[in-house]
Amino acid sequence: MKRISLIVVLSGLLLFAGKSFGFLARKVVKTTSNETVYVPSGDKAAAKYPEGEKIFKEKCVACHQLTGMGVPGAFPPLKGSDFLKQAAKKRIIEQVLNGSNEGLTVNGTKYSIPMPPQVDNYKDAVNVVNYILNAWGNDYGMVTLDEAKTVKIVR
Repeated sequence: MKRISLIVVLSGLLLFAGKSFGFLARKVVKTTSNETVYVPSGDKAAAKYPEGEKIFKEKCVACHQLTGMGVPGAFPPLKGSDFLKQAAKKRIIEQVLNGSNEGLTVNGTKYSIPMPPQVDNYKDAVNVVNYILNAWGNDYGMVTLDEAKTVKIVR
């Protein structure tokens, strides 16, 4: 009986210690499927593109989620997205400025829900696209204001 009690107490201590140290290094986020996801704190993209992070949290987070993982089968992930990595930067800017009714495939999964325009000016487009291209461990480069201005805003 003493052995079982000792095992239970030690297991509890290890669990508590592990969770405590995990919280020190990471933010815990609940996803729409109620999974717990650990997001590294000190996101470099947030520090480098604070306006883009702000826009993302205001306009994009409902579909693409705080973790950038999207909603499986409905809204594509941005984190680790082969689409973002391979697409022409102009195409990504167009998506944010004008939205799209075209389906697209991300990491082998087809997504067909239309995306409405998210921003209405070039500066905001550059900010949010640069944030997305560099958040959640993405390292997909950046866009410039001059590149954004080559996109026609359609309303």
